[in-house]
Amino acid sequence: MNYRTAWQHALYGPDGFYRRERPAAHFRTSVHASDLFGRAIARLAREVGAEQVTDIGAGSGELGRVLRAEGLKVVEIELDDELPDRLTGLVVANEWLDNIPCELAEWDEDGVPRYLTAELTLGDVVEGNDLEWLRQWWPGEPGDRAEIGLARDEAWAGVVDRIDHGTALAIDYGHLADDRPPYGTLTGFRAGRECEPVLDGSCDITAHVALDSLGGEVRSQREMLMQLGVSAQRPPLDLAHSDSAAYLAALSAAGEAAELLDPSGLGGFGWVLSHSPASIGSFSDR
Repeated sequence: MNYRTAWQHALYGPDGFYRRERPAAHFRTSVHASDLFGRAIARLAREVGAEQVTDIGAGSGELGRVLRAEGLKVVEIELDDELPDRLTGLVVANEWLDNIPCELAEWDEDGVPRYLTAELTLGDVVEGNDLEWLRQWWPGEPGDRAEIGLARDEAWAGVVDRIDHGTALAIDYGHLADDRPPYGTLTGFRAGRECEPVLDGSCDITAHVALDSLGGEVRSQREMLMQLGVSAQRPPLDLAHSDSAAYLAALSAAGEAAELLDPSGLGGFGWVLSHSPASIGSFSDR
């Protein structure tokens, strides 16, 4: 059995991780870090002329709560839900693509890429579209490992193709062609900590996304959030004397913003923007 099949079963099978666990108990995303993230998404929605936001992989609905408070209509789609035939407005997939299982490959001693099995041993030779993907996006050498991102590319194309009028935004940790990790990024998360990616449904299994293969405009979260008004600047000390409650609130917000903007953490996530031809506006045109 190839690793992708085992990965799919471990996450979405009858006893899979997402059938029995609450994701927020195992990992923390930008949505959980601060409401500032959701408010920035609301600003982006207004920038692109969207009155509705579709949240793919909505989890417990934390992002939707903030967006509704900002006056937006929200449609929430769970990780294993079928996508509707058509989408409109702003479509957000925050840490969705990394949970789409994909094939793993390792180059053998002759430099031939082979699929990895569920036991992480060398299997069949990689061929067809998977091989073409590797050649274009992630070439390797003997001993290297890679996650073949074709399944993620196809899933994202399926989102973009459904948009009649609007913008699609994928947010994820990932890499670009000039910094592909030579041994891949497969890992697990359990109870808030990184762990061995075992295939028994007891942990989340994830891998970074090849962001540039998705076909959109790639920006960093830090850059985008700052452009959307998120600032980690501390409030002036004078405010502490004139309005201590306001000072403490502003100080707390600055701390939350710093976490969202940290280039070695959440700020290093990638944002991939894809606009439909009929979209009212494009954030990249600003």
